[in-house]
Amino acid sequence: MTRSMTAFARQEVQHEWGSLIWEVRSVNHRYLEPHLRLPESLRDLEGPLRETLRNKLSRGKVECTLRFVPEAQSQTLTVNEAFARELLEAAQQVENLLPVSKPIDTMDLLRWPGVLQDTRLDMDAVKKAALTLFHKALDELIDNRGREGVELAALIDQRLDTITEIVTEVRTKLPGILQAQRENLRARLKELKAELDEGRLEQEMVILAQKADVDEEMDRLNTHVQEVKRVLKSKGPIGRRLDFLMQELNREANTLSSKSIVSDTTQSAVELKVLIEQMREQIQNIE
Repeated sequence: MTRSMTAFARQEVQHEWGSLIWEVRSVNHRYLEPHLRLPESLRDLEGPLRETLRNKLSRGKVECTLRFVPEAQSQTLTVNEAFARELLEAAQQVENLLPVSKPIDTMDLLRWPGVLQDTRLDMDAVKKAALTLFHKALDELIDNRGREGVELAALIDQRLDTITEIVTEVRTKLPGILQAQRENLRARLKELKAELDEGRLEQEMVILAQKADVDEEMDRLNTHVQEVKRVLKSKGPIGRRLDFLMQELNREANTLSSKSIVSDTTQSAVELKVLIEQMREQIQNIE
């Protein structure tokens, strides 16, 4: 299933000890790049959270923000005296090195992570609930990425069908184009009152036909189109494979343009390049 890398999810839960809110958003990125914003009291969840992300996502810049609001009655704040003394001693050592010092602000000390502790709150229960809620938020994000991915796949599929139509049209027009070139060459020679050498004329037409022969390019364009369609229906991450196929499609379109001998095929090559570039922009957002 095609999945986009752009999505947003939000999950919230209320317990007797407070509320938890997860917000997870992702945008396109070449690799998986998680960014976690956690309350200091839940900082040790970072390892399990990153592991969960690696197991469920392969690409995208993913920002995960957790807000924890404890209930007032569940809180009993106490000072971690041993830790506070260590901080004071460290601050005193730094002050001794400074030419001018100022008294340590008590509120600054209390704001330091770990100085104040909640002795009534069961943090194990909070962490367990936070992990459970994160899985729900991540599942929601993946579902949203999947829905947008289906829409992207449909748009790409439409452009692939248009490419197939252009290729068929070029194949149909090519014999007439070569015949028109033959007649133009005859007309120019007649205007110049040059003696028509049928053998030389045929030789020139063979050379022209060889230069304008784009059968291989047409075959490869069709092959790449079918491969893109197949990849769009496959499971797992497909963005990098699709990007490679867009490069191959663009290469064939460039060759078609370089072999063009009339404006019709030149215009067809231009239309192909526009369609391929549009697909490349869409594919950049596919996981």
